[in-house]
Amino acid sequence: MILGDFLKALGQTGDPRFRRVLWLGLGLSVALLFGVYAAFLGLVNWVAPDTVLLPYFGEVAWVDDLLSFASIALMLVLSVVLMMPVASLFTGLFLEDVAAAVEAKHYPELPPVPRIPWRDVLADTLSFFCLLVGVNVVAFVLAIVFAPFAPFIFYAVNGFLLGREYFQIAAMRRVGRQGAREIYRANVLPIWIAGMLMAVPLSVPLLNLIIPILGAATFTHMFHRLSRNRSG
Repeated sequence: MILGDFLKALGQTGDPRFRRVLWLGLGLSVALLFGVYAAFLGLVNWVAPDTVLLPYFGEVAWVDDLLSFASIALMLVLSVVLMMPVASLFTGLFLEDVAAAVEAKHYPELPPVPRIPWRDVLADTLSFFCLLVGVNVVAFVLAIVFAPFAPFIFYAVNGFLLGREYFQIAAMRRVGRQGAREIYRANVLPIWIAGMLMAVPLSVPLLNLIIPILGAATFTHMFHRLSRNRSG
């Protein structure tokens, strides 16, 4: 079932409207990743103002090295972790456009829906971003204490959070906040599994750049499938 949702999303990459959203989403993912990475280097610069010595990469400074080859390579490596908050920012900023492209092709019988007000989108996005960062800090501490289980903790926590957020935003467009919560509560486990399946490729450099948009499309299909099962 979940695989079918993903294959539908993947199969739409040749559709002109979806391809436009795909390229815009890819650009947004790169921009968000670079922004999060710049903030990370800014924090490093604040803690160690001159340079920081990193294994394999040597000394990394702040402004001077931000656009260097070594720094870009480091950004790709760190994207294993940084793409999780990037994916959280992506949900509110771009998921609605992805969902509209998916519905135009696969669910044309549905009436159009008004866009969620930008103020609400921004508030929800920032709230979820802070939640994701906070929970990951706790997960990082747990991963240190329970080192053998670190990958499972990482994927389980982020899969749960990303699955919940992506699904509920996709569902809110059609059934409102309360309706989205009801469908989510009735299908927590499959949504959590789908979130973990999204979190795994998010930790693969370069591949992770296109996962937020494919994930948004996949959860849109998942919402329609689960809502049909619920009504049936």
